[in-house]
Amino acid sequence: MSALAGQVGAQLTEAGWTSLTLVRGRREPDEPVEARQVVRSTVLYIAPNALAWAQWVLPDEPLLLGDLPIAWTVSARATPSGLAQWTAYFTPGIPPEALTDFLLALHERPDPAYGYAGPHVVLDTLTDRGWVRDIDTATAICDPLLATSFAFTLLPEDGIQDGDPHTLDPATEATGWQAWCQPDINDGYLWAATFSASTPHDLVAAFADSLASPLPVLRHTLPDSTAEQLTLRTAH
Repeated sequence: MSALAGQVGAQLTEAGWTSLTLVRGRREPDEPVEARQVVRSTVLYIAPNALAWAQWVLPDEPLLLGDLPIAWTVSARATPSGLAQWTAYFTPGIPPEALTDFLLALHERPDPAYGYAGPHVVLDTLTDRGWVRDIDTATAICDPLLATSFAFTLLPEDGIQDGDPHTLDPATEATGWQAWCQPDINDGYLWAATFSASTPHDLVAAFADSLASPLPVLRHTLPDSTAEQLTLRTAH
């Protein structure tokens, strides 16, 4: 399991979430059970109130965001027996601190399924961090170095699951938050995140605030495309 999976999983376990390993295997009909080949192994974390869950899905059949496979999905529902009201998707490369803070904000929320703040809470949070609003798109914002962006915009038509029945109507153009990091426009994305239409804006704001935080984080390796955009300190 990757560092992203391990670090986020450890925080969820510490917060009291239950983890289940889901194994998919393959074996021939006449083979014994112990001969089964493990094809994919994912890990599901369930909140203590059973209203939210997160799954490390990278080993599973990939769904792509910005040509990157999805590594984590996070969902919440109104009742323990209900269906997911919203789902958020995160690719590899996501700063684990930001994903962890998103999940801990979800953990602290008494009503994880519904949000009552508007999209402005995300924009206001990033503006307070010094990010710059797009002059052409009122619901888009990027960091001062133009490497990372957030936009409240149309969502991909396929693969994004949401509990609002209106999103199932092919004539409906579902909107939600998307975030991505592309330090060099000539290179691909470092990571991407998509939040389905019903994801509470305050949870997206928690993710954004953590992502934009100036506090130092520990890294052993750095992407080449970020070399001129980071302030480096020696860990003591």
